Amino acid sequence: MLRIRPLESSDIVMIKGWPSYVGDMEQMDFALREAGWLDEFRLRPGTFSYVAEQDAELIAFTMLGKTDTTGAEFRIAVRADRTSQGLGEGIAILTLRCGFQEHRFSRIHLIVRKNNGRAIRLYRRVGFSEQGECQREIRGVTVDFWLMGIEQEEFARLHRV
Repeated sequence: MLRIRPLESSDIVMIKGWPSYVGDMEQMDFALREAGWLDEFRLRPGTFSYVAEQDAELIAFTMLGKTDTTGAEFRIAVRADRTSQGLGEGIAILTLRCGFQEHRFSRIHLIVRKNNGRAIRLYRRVGFSEQGECQREIRGVTVDFWLMGIEQEEFARLHRV
């Protein structure tokens, strides 16, 4: 059974010990490591961090970072050896449900690398739509991203909330 719960300090050591991403996912490895997403975002005010478990095994972490009074940015990292198993959609839906119901966000957005077709397909299945483009510098390299978002009403319609 898939479930999410708030991230605990003891989870961080486990996450940082996950296997490295390889191939087309290698660019995401920094998210797990020193100065990655956990270090950069989890202690920021307005950030809600979760872990996903399946059969008591830690398989992913997600974050919702408040960006204004009604919006948040979504991030997800599935453990490298658990990718391509169809887990991301369920984890994303559970996290977004928390964001819309518990935290009362009206809109949740994300950025995704334009060359990450797997993630873009996942986000579209969940209900995100492209809403613009941007560039960010990641570890000294300029990267092109899609900005995608979903409104609470659209999420509720798609996922019967």
